[in-house]
Amino acid sequence: MDKKVREITKVLDKLFPNPKIALNYSNIWQLYVAVVLSAQSTDKKVNEMTRKLFKKYKTVEDYKNATMLELQNDIKQIGLFRNKAKNIIKAAEIIDAKHKGKVPKTMKDLLELPGVGRKTANVILNVGFGIMEGIAVDTHIARLSKLFGLTNQKDPNKIEKDLLKIVPKKDWKKFNLQMVLYGRQYCSAHCKHTNCPLKKSVVKLN
Repeated sequence: MDKKVREITKVLDKLFPNPKIALNYSNIWQLYVAVVLSAQSTDKKVNEMTRKLFKKYKTVEDYKNATMLELQNDIKQIGLFRNKAKNIIKAAEIIDAKHKGKVPKTMKDLLELPGVGRKTANVILNVGFGIMEGIAVDTHIARLSKLFGLTNQKDPNKIEKDLLKIVPKKDWKKFNLQMVLYGRQYCSAHCKHTNCPLKKSVVKLN
């Protein structure tokens, strides 16, 4: 393991010994819906929305049969709601037709679903299926990885490739969740780094 990664994970393990995704869901399809809705929105807002949404739409078929206008109205408090409604309905149609109503568990098949890039696919595989295909690079992980000197890339896919080389595969899921939590709770985008637990042990910050 990379020396710096070892020091980072040591601190993260103390801060977040049992990290979990903040989104609420009861099955893999609900996880897909929640992750799609979370783009450019907060997990808190998404959880408030899905509390009602998941009671109204219980199956993939329910979403497939929903009208575009109806689903848009149900999620209109979420940013980009029109496009998200379109993606969710289309994904439900694809999953029903090609995968017998079950969310696929391969990167290739997931990337064919509307609204799914590598980040979303990695979340579904790692969190939903326990399959370690990669690391989901969101804004927190992209920012912190550069801050910690783990990458000098800007493209999420290139950042992911750098991380996969230095983070042990068995730790991909844990590292993923811990870094997101650290970014939210300790080191936000506008952080002055006065109370960051990793400041002294890992990172030399200006």
